[in-house]
Amino acid sequence: MSGKLPIKLSNQLSLPIINAPMFLVSSPDMVIESCRNGIIGTFPLLNARTSELLENWMIRISKELKQVQEEDSTAKIAPWGVNLIVHRTNKRFEEDLELIKKYEPPVVITSLGNPNDVAKIVHSYGGLVFSDVISLNHARKAAKTGIDGLILVCSGAGGHGGTLNPFAFLKAVKEFWDGITILAGAISTGEEILAAKILGADLVYMGTRFIATEESSASEDYRQMLIDSTLEDLIYTDAISGIKGNYLLPSLQKAGFNKENLKKKEVDLSFSESKAKAWKDIWSAGQGVGNIKKVSTIKEIIEDLRAEYNIALTKNESLKV
Repeated sequence: MSGKLPIKLSNQLSLPIINAPMFLVSSPDMVIESCRNGIIGTFPLLNARTSELLENWMIRISKELKQVQEEDSTAKIAPWGVNLIVHRTNKRFEEDLELIKKYEPPVVITSLGNPNDVAKIVHSYGGLVFSDVISLNHARKAAKTGIDGLILVCSGAGGHGGTLNPFAFLKAVKEFWDGITILAGAISTGEEILAAKILGADLVYMGTRFIATEESSASEDYRQMLIDSTLEDLIYTDAISGIKGNYLLPSLQKAGFNKENLKKKEVDLSFSESKAKAWKDIWSAGQGVGNIKKVSTIKEIIEDLRAEYNIALTKNESLKV
């Protein structure tokens, strides 16, 4: 693992992957299985529809991962993390922040707002704070807030993705940022993980690759649509949340949207109960969707990724000139 990562974190990982937090998809089962298999498992705090449910999730994740480590002290148990929406429309921000203080998730990912106050709280108990960014301006601002890592959300990422090429974005950010760098956007194979490392990323963000898993909260129809889809089935639009993102066009059409008449919405990231219901059948995916061929377990996917990574590493050695 990269020298930029804290030694403890580096020793906990079997692959340099964060299983990205996905709205209405990431579950406690996904987080636990990811961590048990040596990658960072995360979930959006708002996936738990109430603060009471969220507290139960955090208790369960902490307890089960601690138990696994106690049963096998040599096992690589990666840290778990949560995603906190810092945007003003998140009405549960203060409540969720209190639970972060109480249960101390080792990794906190902030989105859509200034992470400065969150970073102070997380650092007080020794945790790490990563912030996702989609532009150089956003990256520069976030880099000044005391966070530990920047998640560069590039073109092709699922959900709220950016438009920048990863080669150019990573190089430009490295000119002013010397902290942990996480690359996101259409990364779904071991070869692509290695490519990100060669570019200088410390970790990669992978979401779409883990949606069609037995541990995810995705519906059977969602999983099947991922298996049936290619990158030609994606549409990049701000008609869903007011922020540009990649979605599976067939799911939008089934929900009554017309491709030719999609219009930008006001930004609304409150994720209320009514909004969750409205989003239930609107599904996102990244441009790596074509690599999903079947429903698997998280363990199986990580084993495949590790094998692909090692094969790519061997090939890379043979390319020396």
